[in-house]
Amino acid sequence: MSARHLVLVGMMGAGKTSVGRRCASRLGRSFVDTDDLVEANAGTRVAEIFESLGEPAFRALERAAVADACASPDPLVIACGGGAVLDAESRRALRAAGLVVWLRASPSVLSDRVGRNAGADRPLLAGAGSAPAAATLERLAALRAGTYEASADVVVDTDGRTVDEVAGAVVDVFENEPA
Repeated sequence: MSARHLVLVGMMGAGKTSVGRRCASRLGRSFVDTDDLVEANAGTRVAEIFESLGEPAFRALERAAVADACASPDPLVIACGGGAVLDAESRRALRAAGLVVWLRASPSVLSDRVGRNAGADRPLLAGAGSAPAAATLERLAALRAGTYEASADVVVDTDGRTVDEVAGAVVDVFENEPA
């Protein structure tokens, strides 16, 4: 098995945290969510960082969290925030440190998974009802698709699959990665 990190990227609602936890358990590795690192380092929630300091400040904290996770000497399963790959420095660090898997989901599935009250925990959807949230997710997915594709070594589609099925597919790809 690879000593590299297993890195999960994708849109909010793609399943990075849920799938990442399952993959970590199956691989006997620690799991790290970069949003959790940001919150621990900042001493406040992501939504509060967006509200009080703005998205650029959050992205700087996110870049540092990605760098910290990638620098771990122990192989990890890393779930990145949905926008982490927008930063070129973070993309380089992730690709150099591990196998990057894009968990891809259609905007309609993302919208169903994120739910109606996502604004409190998902700053980019704050203030949007279910229809505007779906439109925002569709717009973000279209804008980010090329960046996810360029960042990822592998794409795993999540539509119509359970967390266990997706985790199984990711672990299979990871375990069969050429050394």
